[in-house]
Amino acid sequence: MEIIINEYNNYEHGEIMNLYKSVGWCSYTERPDMLRKAFEHSLKILGAHDGEKLIGIIRAVGDGYSILFIQDILVLPEYQRKGIGRKLINAMLELYPDVYQTELATDSTEKTVAFYKSCGFLPYPEIGCEGFMKIKY
Repeated sequence: MEIIINEYNNYEHGEIMNLYKSVGWCSYTERPDMLRKAFEHSLKILGAHDGEKLIGIIRAVGDGYSILFIQDILVLPEYQRKGIGRKLINAMLELYPDVYQTELATDSTEKTVAFYKSCGFLPYPEIGCEGFMKIKY
């Protein structure tokens, strides 16, 4: 298995929907037009491929100078726990080495907290901050 990570420029509806469905992100799959527009307006998107197969994606928004917000990072379940998520994060961070703050929001599970901490991210309370979010359902 040779995983290649490169810029993802051509939105392919079927493969993107398959990826989001595989990890149960129905808030995106139930709004396909919103997802397509989100991809079109992202700062940067990187894809992980095993041959021709899209197996992971990382999508960032922001200005790339003061803030880089990792909006989505997904890896097909059968490829998880093989270092692909970490490779995607590192590849994105290498593109913006001088950005002031890199943020992300994730599920509050032991698994996800441990993963992002191992990648150098800290929960807001550990740096004296609080996070807030307003979601339109």
